[in-house]
Amino acid sequence: MSVEQHKRNLKTLRCMVITVSDTRTEITDKSGKLMIELLEKSGHYVEIKKIIPDEQTSIQNMIDAGCDNSDIDVILINGGTGIAYRDVTIETVKNVLDKELPGFGELFRMLSYQEDIGSAAILSRAIAGVSNHTAIFSTPGSSGAVKLAMEKLILPELSHIVHEIKKDICK
Repeated sequence: MSVEQHKRNLKTLRCMVITVSDTRTEITDKSGKLMIELLEKSGHYVEIKKIIPDEQTSIQNMIDAGCDNSDIDVILINGGTGIAYRDVTIETVKNVLDKELPGFGELFRMLSYQEDIGSAAILSRAIAGVSNHTAIFSTPGSSGAVKLAMEKLILPELSHIVHEIKKDICK
């Protein structure tokens, strides 16, 4: 089956959305809400939505819980990706990945430069990969970054990525 056929045969995926922030609440979490809205518009289902502090243990525990949950195909994380001392999302995600998709971060920065924030894109950190047969995407926490990553990179390939991850796993 070709890549285009995979994209035409989209299946509903079960997702976990994690917002990493020391300040956001259910009311102020615009980026988490945007991720959910875009996923649902694309026919996917959000099983779990959490806001957690920007702490390595919290992030690691939530990723582990998602990867261990057979009801979760994809974990989408926003926030905690900057270069401040407290920003540890990228390092935490990188440590749990079995396989990294380096093109995600590369393309995200290129698109950020071209379409959104110009040279400030050198500060943007994003990562994607696979852990325990679960796709993981981590984006900056701004709504502009989430919208860009979701619309241009994640949603167009999400079903294809999950298919590739799971295609040779014994059921």
